[in-house]
Amino acid sequence: MKSFWPLYLSELTGTALLVAVGLSVVIADFGSGSFIVHYLPDAGPRRLLTGFLFGCTGALIAISPLGKISGAHINPVVSLSFWLEGKMGGAHAAGYAVAQLLGGIVGAVPLLAWGAMGASVQFGATVPGEAFSPLDALGGEAVTTFILVFLLFLLLGHAHLRRFTPLLFPFLYAIMVFLEAPVSGTSTNPARSLGPAVVSGDWYGWWIYCVGPVSGACLAVAVRRHPWLKPFEVEVSKLYHFNYDPLGLFKHRKYTHPSSMP
Repeated sequence: MKSFWPLYLSELTGTALLVAVGLSVVIADFGSGSFIVHYLPDAGPRRLLTGFLFGCTGALIAISPLGKISGAHINPVVSLSFWLEGKMGGAHAAGYAVAQLLGGIVGAVPLLAWGAMGASVQFGATVPGEAFSPLDALGGEAVTTFILVFLLFLLLGHAHLRRFTPLLFPFLYAIMVFLEAPVSGTSTNPARSLGPAVVSGDWYGWWIYCVGPVSGACLAVAVRRHPWLKPFEVEVSKLYHFNYDPLGLFKHRKYTHPSSMP
């Protein structure tokens, strides 16, 4: 039996980088005293830029050596979706989720170096917008996560398009953050929300960022199973580096439990 710890460590490290780098972008663009405000005083273009750079961070992790090892899910609901599609075992998906949640916390710790500027935006914590209710935020998280998982699976399920999957993230997050961030902060990722909640102590509405993404992901998988979308069945539970599979885990159409591997 080969060790699966390198995969879990890669997910932890990848998620930590997503949070540390991606939320540093949030702080730099929206924190008190941000120099970006002088160049982009309108919050709309800054949201567009923030979403694009956050998505670029995720894309770079996907094509990096970390993504080569573990598949770069870096989001518990992505692993959940692969499990629902039958491409991961439950225990393995749970291991990924634990690693990702721990990575979210680890990645948030360096954000404390932003000091008062980071604290002014709760170090990137996601909370419902002032003009919106928790239910509004819940709906926003469900919808944005549905779009993320549905488009992700459409790309991964198309043999000629799946190699372009990482390119989805910069443009999709630019649009989603621009349009939806005032409602919920556009998390779509419980690990991304957990980290800054821990370091800032701001837990207001944190359940939204678990229930919303999970429900959105489940709905996306259910819709993907419609007979019209049968040709888009996902074959590989990775976002890039599809042919790298030394453990024989990712390349099978159906998940093979580790206990049955040589």
